[in-house]
Amino acid sequence: MNRLNIKRRAAVVAALVEGNSIRATGRITGVSKPTILKLLADLGEACERFHDATVRGVRSRRVQCDEVWSFCYAKQRNVPEKLQGKFGYGDVWTWTAIDGDSKLIVSWLLGDRDGDTGFTFISDLADRLASRVQLTTDGHRVYLEAVEGAFGSEIDYAMLIKLYGSVPEGATRYSPPQVTGIRVETIAGTPDPSHISTSYVERQNLSMRMGMRRFTRLTNGFSKKVENHGHALALYFVHYNFARVHQTLRVTPAMEAGLSDHVWSLDEIVSLMDRKEAKEAVPEHG
Repeated sequence: MNRLNIKRRAAVVAALVEGNSIRATGRITGVSKPTILKLLADLGEACERFHDATVRGVRSRRVQCDEVWSFCYAKQRNVPEKLQGKFGYGDVWTWTAIDGDSKLIVSWLLGDRDGDTGFTFISDLADRLASRVQLTTDGHRVYLEAVEGAFGSEIDYAMLIKLYGSVPEGATRYSPPQVTGIRVETIAGTPDPSHISTSYVERQNLSMRMGMRRFTRLTNGFSKKVENHGHALALYFVHYNFARVHQTLRVTPAMEAGLSDHVWSLDEIVSLMDRKEAKEAVPEHG
């Protein structure tokens, strides 16, 4: 990466965080594909370390969690038999936890949609919070044991379960069934009914699909390697938290949460690769 100065690195990052593919970024910036991938890997690891070290002691009152689907290498049905069951081939899930007030992504994790991943994710979320919160998730039953194990009784927790009707006649496989209602289950504590919602985290799912080319449905923009998928996520979340001004807040989520005193530039994000902590080992969690 010595051949790229910080301004050219920032130009590459600017193209990536605006949803461009690797090849489109190369055409825009004149930087080769291998160089872009090397930059993404180095910066993604630095962003992951930065998030892990910085987004802690978050004073949140309300948190929403969800999981968003994507795939790597090939669609699940097209994964060769010898690769079936190996993580990074077929379905992968990104778990996210968003603060309902600051819109900060408090925790994220790339993995399967199973109990082990759910427990790791919720435990990481609990470690980053400074006080008791109200938590809302969807009806994925994995959350029940994970939340109890990570928070015990020190949480106000509710599940918001959507009820779906039948698939409309003539609908395609990507046509969502109609939501006919919702059911709320209070799991622990006394959550405020007016704040039992997953609207913010679901909107963040849409932002992810719009902001990362590899999440776009019905295209060839998927991740070929799960490692690159993780690097793109790490870059996206640091940029979202620290550099992107939220339309309703008029500041970045990190500023609203008290984790930053200014809007980060792309140069600052790129400079994370040169920080001392960027040379340390990558933590196992996201």
